[in-house]
Formats: sequence, C-alpha cells, structure tokens
Amino acid sequence: MKINPKIVFFGAGAIGGSVGAWVARQYENIFFLDRGQIQEALKARGITVYPGDAPAQRETVVVKVLGGLEEAVDADVLVLAVKNYSLGLVAEEVHKRLGDRPVIISMANGVENQRVLPRYFSKVIYCVISYNAWMDEPGVIGFQKKGPLIFGTLANELQEEMKELAGIFNRGVETIVTDHIQDAVHCKLVINLANSLTTLVGHQVRPISDLGLYQKIMTGLLLEGVEVIRAAGYRECRLGGIPSWRTIWMGARLPRFISGPLFRRNLAKMNLSSMAQDIIQRKGTETELESINGRIVELADKFKVKAPLNRAIYQICKQEFARPGFQPLDVKELWARIQKHSA
Repeated sequence: MKINPKIVFFGAGAIGGSVGAWVARQYENIFFLDRGQIQEALKARGITVYPGDAPAQRETVVVKVLGGLEEAVDADVLVLAVKNYSLGLVAEEVHKRLGDRPVIISMANGVENQRVLPRYFSKVIYCVISYNAWMDEPGVIGFQKKGPLIFGTLANELQEEMKELAGIFNRGVETIVTDHIQDAVHCKLVINLANSLTTLVGHQVRPISDLGLYQKIMTGLLLEGVEVIRAAGYRECRLGGIPSWRTIWMGARLPRFISGPLFRRNLAKMNLSSMAQDIIQRKGTETELESINGRIVELADKFKVKAPLNRAIYQICKQEFARPGFQPLDVKELWARIQKHSA
C-alpha cells in the first residue's frame, strides 16, 4: 500500500461513525460518505462520541465529508460500515464506481458479507467489532467501551495490508490482526444472539417483569449458541470484554443466587442493541435476524444440534418483526410462546 492511504468510511452510523471518529483524530487522510441527515450532520457538526457511563465526557471530531462515490474514486481503502441487509446493493454500487481497486474492510456481523463481497472484490478484510455503540441522533454516538477491532481474511492473505491498516487504526482504537477470523466471527455471532431477545422484550424500553426468567432465556440462548458453533468446529476467540464461554456456561448452569448478581451487573451495562434501534426506534422492518439467528439455526440443522431456544426465538422474531408497529413482549408472555414452539 502507498504511504498514508486514503481511507473512506461508507456509512457513519453507530459503528462506522465511532471507529472513524476515533481514527480521524490521529490520521488526517480519512473521509466519510453517507446520505441524508447523517451526511448533513457530519458536514455541519462533525461526529460527537461519548462513553455511555460518562455521557458528559463528549468529544467532537471535525471530519471530512464526501458528496458521493464519484469523490472516492481515488480511495485506497473503503470501509463498508453498513448492515448485511444493505450490503449487496452497496457493494454493487461501489464496484460500478470504483471497480476492484480499493482494499475493502467490512464491518458487518455474521458471515453474509463473506458470501456477498467476494463476488465484487478480490481484496477484502473482515473486521469483527467487539463493542456496542448506538446513535442518539445523526452524528452523535454513544459507546459501551472503546474497541477492540479484529482484522482477518478468509485465507490469511493481505497480511502486509492488514498490518499497515491495523497500525493506522491503532492510533485511535485497539486493532488486532488474527489468523482465525472465522472463530472470531462466530464467537461474536453468539453474543449477537442477545440482540433478538433484548429487542423482543424491549430492554431499556419497558420494564422487565421477571429478571430470573429473563436470565434463564438469555443465558440458555447464548449457551446453545456456544454449543452450536463448537459442534461446527469453531474455537473460542476472546473478544475484548465480551463474556467468555465459561462465563456463559456459569450464567446458565449455576444456581441463580450465585449467577444472578453477575447477570444483573452485565445487564446494567447493556444498551439498546442495533436490532432494537432498527425495529423499535426507527420503526423499520429490516434487521440482521437472518444473518445472526438464522446462521445459528442453519448450523444447528447442519450439525444436528437441538437448540430449542434459538429455534423458538428465531421463529417468534420473524413473526413479530414483520408486524407493523411492533410492540415488545412481556418476558412471561415470551416464555409461554417459547414453550409452545418447543413443545
């Protein structure tokens, strides 16, 4: 790669905006590309980031904003910070304008990006995001913790490019290069299973009527996810402060008087998930359900793992999220429906 490559972030939502802002503070050759209100907010006010546990500690970064892809034709690196349900159209558009010249960094969850992007690009780096972030309004982003990011490629190619780009990103946020990107992707996928449950019950939107029952569903859902990806041959990859497999097992198997306090502490740290932002806040119908929950159910089928909680949650989400004006369920109602699905 050339010295000081031009890096363009396509998408400045919660993840693209926070990562881009952190790196832009220390690296000048970064540009942002988005549309509508986000584009206008970035031009007018830059990007403001703040830690969720200290919202007064806000920092605003003035950023360079492009008017369209035609201004990115000389980009050396394009960071695709869009969700899987938008990725196909975005990849096609980028390829028409930029061809196969830039290195692509994909920040989408799951493995759908591994199916889509190689159809258009030969130099793709996959980035696992090991933190939660949310967008209060265009250009204003809160985060649970800062990083880390994990870079990897499917055949462990592009080693020099990953090393150089990790060096640039490390100026703003911890960035690690791994030879085991599929392990990292699938371990993150297990944690992402929580998004569907927190959306269904309206975590941080409505009170949880039975915390013990909520813990039972949550920890069981995640433990099943671990069992599925382990059966599929993936190994644990520790992702920053994300719970280990041992912690997940203890939450699901130890008596609640032992595991309950830890669960409640972790629950207090959880913010509105990206899925809940899509469904509850933005009143949308497109989510990452298929690329997260659908992938786990697909693997469960392939490797003959029962995973009844995951199957039930997946089906209930498909039913509920398709309804206009989705309203979160009480956790007791959800449990009754899970039992009906699992019968």
